[in-house]
Amino acid sequence: MEGTRIMIEEHLHTAHEELKRVDHLVYVSLKYTRTCDIFKSIVERLIASIDPLITALLEKLERKGKLEEIPEQAGARCALIKQHIKDEKITEMLDFYMTLRRINRAPFERSREFRRHVTMTCSVEGEGITIDIDTITADYKKTKVYLEHVATLLKGKES
Repeated sequence: MEGTRIMIEEHLHTAHEELKRVDHLVYVSLKYTRTCDIFKSIVERLIASIDPLITALLEKLERKGKLEEIPEQAGARCALIKQHIKDEKITEMLDFYMTLRRINRAPFERSREFRRHVTMTCSVEGEGITIDIDTITADYKKTKVYLEHVATLLKGKES
């Protein structure tokens, strides 16, 4: 029991550390470079910061005996969490996470690089998704809220 709690704390710490890196990318690197490569890095880091949150939630469910094993595939992991945790914010986070994964794999076009209105346009499942400085900053802030929510959920219901 104690070991699982420590592992969950480690996952939360890992997510927090990844978000620190995103903070630097958003507020320092992006300010000076303004390229789509920075957007790609931010998307990858946002995914890397949500991954440990998902793992922590799954380990909590496993500890409570609701799961026998934790799947490797992201889609299956998200589906299990949605099945067992009925929380609107968690469902929103999982949908956001899967969208980020699709964006990360999608081909993209660059426009207005090295300017304030640098834009990365991806085609995800036939839908055009546009990423600019304002949207990526909003995504970073949204991920911070998710981290706080998951941390509260996991720490508040320790048993």
